[in-house]
Amino acid sequence: MPELQLLRPDHAPALLAFERENRAYFAASIPDRGEDYFARFDERHRALLAEQEAGVCWFHVLVGADAEVLGRVNLVDVADGSAELGYRIAERAAGRGLATWAVRKLCDLAADGYGLTVLRAATTLDNAASRAVLARVGFTVVGETQLSGRPGLSYSRNLAAS
Repeated sequence: MPELQLLRPDHAPALLAFERENRAYFAASIPDRGEDYFARFDERHRALLAEQEAGVCWFHVLVGADAEVLGRVNLVDVADGSAELGYRIAERAAGRGLATWAVRKLCDLAADGYGLTVLRAATTLDNAASRAVLARVGFTVVGETQLSGRPGLSYSRNLAAS
């Protein structure tokens, strides 16, 4: 099974490869990161590490046996015991339960390691796979939202009740 690792400086090359390889795949269901993201990747990576050091976000990579990045599972906007969950899994690793496993593992880490009590998430209505992952892991729909102009759903999970 892959390992969920807290983002480190040495993850940068594998993470960039992951983002490039899966760009079109991700863009089919979530907004594209744009050219600037790739052109300024090293700068962005350092900024993410600084946010993590400040305790306002926790970024994780899902690393396979050969040190390749298979996914990202992140907690952002950490405040008052809650955070926003975001995740993406490589196209070639999709459909094997990896997203469910990684999100479940991060929920446990959020509660036991980071002391969080509530996680929020959102996905577009047309992203059935993401909606299924959130439901399997115990998130409930709390409202409707718009994500880059696309209709979506907002979710929440009370970690203290698990």
